[in-house]
Amino acid sequence: VQLVESGGGLVQPGGSLRLSCAASGFTFSSYAMRWYRQAPGKERELVAVISSGGSGGSTYHADSVKGRFTISRDNGKNTVYLQMNSLKPDDTAVYYCNVVLIVNYWGQGTQVTVSS
Repeated sequence: VQLVESGGGLVQPGGSLRLSCAASGFTFSSYAMRWYRQAPGKERELVAVISSGGSGGSTYHADSVKGRFTISRDNGKNTVYLQMNSLKPDDTAVYYCNVVLIVNYWGQGTQVTVSS
C-alpha cells in the first residue's frame, strides 16, 4: 500500500489549494478514504472522509472546515482530493491521506502554510 500526497504549499489567508493523494497497492474504489491534519504541538485530527464506491460517495467534513473544504475522489485515477478554499492561518498543518485496511496506512504528508 502506498499513499503519496501532493499540492501543499504557502498561501495567503483567503486563498485556495487542492491537495491530491495518489493511492496504489489496494482496490482503491472499495475503501473509504480520509484526510487528517496535524498542526505543530497538536494532535492529529480528522478533516474529511469520503465513502467507497463512485465519485458521488457520501462525505463527512469536520465542523472546523465545513463549507470551506471539499473531499472528492476519482476511482479511475486512484486519487482522493481535498479542495481547500477560504484558507485561514489555523489551517496551517501537515495534511495526511489515510486508508484503513485492517491497519492504518498513511502517506508522508504535505505541508500547508497559511500566512501573509
